[in-house]
Amino acid sequence: MTANDQLPYQRVLLKLSGEALAGDTGMGIDPEKSAYIAQRVQAVYQLGMQVAIVIGGGNLWRGEPAAKLGMDRSTADHMGMIATVMNGLALQDAIERLGIVTRVQTAVEMNSVAEPYIRLRAIRHMEKGRVVILSGGIGNPYFTTDSAAALRASEIHADVIVKATKVDGVYSADPLENPDATRFSQLSYQDVLNQQLRVMDTTAFTLCQENAMPIIVLNFWNPHDLVKALQGEQCVGTLISEAPGRQPSLPL
Repeated sequence: MTANDQLPYQRVLLKLSGEALAGDTGMGIDPEKSAYIAQRVQAVYQLGMQVAIVIGGGNLWRGEPAAKLGMDRSTADHMGMIATVMNGLALQDAIERLGIVTRVQTAVEMNSVAEPYIRLRAIRHMEKGRVVILSGGIGNPYFTTDSAAALRASEIHADVIVKATKVDGVYSADPLENPDATRFSQLSYQDVLNQQLRVMDTTAFTLCQENAMPIIVLNFWNPHDLVKALQGEQCVGTLISEAPGRQPSLPL
């Protein structure tokens, strides 16, 4: 695959929650949502970027609440890992309908439906122009898919993690509760820690900080925001990196 040297990022890891695939009920897999996600992936792919995806499984199964009700935590988490593979297969189908070759790799081996996760193979797939969906978490319980995204991004030498959310960046306070909350265009890792801003779980965020892995938080449901952010535009989302934080921008 020919890289576009004019872009600030060449290889991106997109982190999606399982709920991104869900319909209005918040559960299950909605084909229209799958198609929307595939279109956003296609837009990034057509820029000339290499794309990897980590998707959660919360639309099908949530291990932590089940564990609180008495289920063994390891069992509950392994069921969640399997749910991420189901989501990965659904997303693969939607992306391939757009003519983009896609591979699903999983940390929980199930060779009849997906490849085992092998770091160098994942990199080679992307170099050949294939989108790679990395499912199954990290293969161990007690870790979130945020942690899986941070680990896999570091392993495959991604240039940035895009955390897809329903809000257009990181705010000084909850914008739904505080109308005076302002959106940050850029933050350093230390800014996030000092202000106790919730970006990822602690394990995932620490891994990103230790490996100097930039994070972009944006509203995935604004159709053009993903492409704009990956082209380096500061009018959308929040970039978290080693650079010192800038003054907050006005909410969009």
